[in-house]
Amino acid sequence: MDRKEQFFNHITEGYQSKGDYFVLGSAMLDGETIKNAYVKVPLKTLNRHGLIAGATGTGKTKSLQVFAESLSEKGIPVLLMDVKGDLSGLAQPSPGHPKIDERHAAIGLPFEASNFPVEILTISNQDGARMRATVSEFGPVLLARILDLTDTQEGIVSVLFKYCDDNKLPLLDLKDFRKVLQYATGEGKEEIQNEYGRISTSSTGSILRKIVALEQQGGDLFFGEKSFEVDDLTRVDEDGKGVISILRLTDIQDKPQLFSTFMLQLLAEVYATFPEQGDSGQPELVIFIDEAHLVFKEASKALMSQIESVVKLIRSKGVGIFFVTQNPKDIPEDVLAQLGLKIQHALRAFTAKDRKAIKLAAQNYPDSEYYDTDKVLTELGIGEAFVSVLDRKGRPTPLAATMMRAPRSRMDVLSTKELKQLLNNSKISTKYNKEIDRESAYEILNKKIEKAHKESEKEEKRATTRSRKTSTRRRSTRMNPVLKVVTSATFIRGVLGILKRVMK
Repeated sequence: MDRKEQFFNHITEGYQSKGDYFVLGSAMLDGETIKNAYVKVPLKTLNRHGLIAGATGTGKTKSLQVFAESLSEKGIPVLLMDVKGDLSGLAQPSPGHPKIDERHAAIGLPFEASNFPVEILTISNQDGARMRATVSEFGPVLLARILDLTDTQEGIVSVLFKYCDDNKLPLLDLKDFRKVLQYATGEGKEEIQNEYGRISTSSTGSILRKIVALEQQGGDLFFGEKSFEVDDLTRVDEDGKGVISILRLTDIQDKPQLFSTFMLQLLAEVYATFPEQGDSGQPELVIFIDEAHLVFKEASKALMSQIESVVKLIRSKGVGIFFVTQNPKDIPEDVLAQLGLKIQHALRAFTAKDRKAIKLAAQNYPDSEYYDTDKVLTELGIGEAFVSVLDRKGRPTPLAATMMRAPRSRMDVLSTKELKQLLNNSKISTKYNKEIDRESAYEILNKKIEKAHKESEKEEKRATTRSRKTSTRRRSTRMNPVLKVVTSATFIRGVLGILKRVMK
């Protein structure tokens, strides 16, 4: 048996799957694609998360597209966080191309163009079904993590949330929370201090400044009603395909805090809402976070800790999270350690620092007798990648340089007309795009303050009136000479003297 045959057996044995799976492509050896040496991904282990990495232009987005298509076809819903705005083509079939036919002939797979059910979502002013959450749904702990508050400031936030709960003050948007902060050190200072303890004005001022900074990044658009129901991410169309929800994030690349805020709240909501899945054989939802470095950019230690915890715990709910980025070093080590599936496209070495990063990236993959991993990493072509997944028993599969299959949908964005039609056909946009601004903490406290001011004004008027009446009586007494005589001490003593003599 020659080396090529040994390699074929090595791959096919390592990637055999008794359960349900899909094919990413075919393994390569010495730059040659080995036909039918399929690299398979078992659905059972997709809740163990994953990584898609590689330099710009090496095919990361197309690998993401293939992944999303394969999951949708298996009836698994997908959420794509589309930062670059180049994933809407999933809604239209591929026009085909001779190079695609050539690639699939080498892999040993037929190519069939297809479109997939797509829902466009947004957390900004872009078109799409709006995703929102209320401040109350965030809760004090998560809100404090997002704002990077100190322990003292976090304690104040918890107290204010308790005050709002006790007094039935809904915290829906950021203006509600701003009003509560102002009230706590203004008109309501004595009320809150008597019931919950003293609150520092300097601390509330610091919290308020951070709230304003979040608003400036677009947080005022995200917080509010109607809250997005995460069950709408798990829909399946009439043909049994999982709906691919594409969240358009092209306008928040320079707003990492908002991106982190949204992602963490969404994951927390999914974890709180989804039931424990157990061993079902496939995930309930798979989330892909493109340009994942934005999630961790400028994130505080507290926020990083929260993200790490959620990533560890959420897999029990049948949810897989895949980070898409240029280099594995963009992902914190504690998170990277949780990622069972890895797809590594080519990395380019232009500097000594780049070469060092490539050696570190190679260490994320199993050792292989067939590859000089760090060397091959720089030689991979477009649409080629190192792949290692977890098998049905949770063990890493052999490392395979893989010729990736081509997307079956369009590898380009929708036209303006196509996008408009897709938005018009949305089954949830009417549900979420209606503006709602019901009475909440902002309005209730304003009414309370206004009422207190009116009562204060009335009391001042009553006090003024009483003062005037008293003053008038005093003036009347001074001005009436008869009354002066009658009430004088001399007159009283005289009358009493007369009475004493009469009684004798």
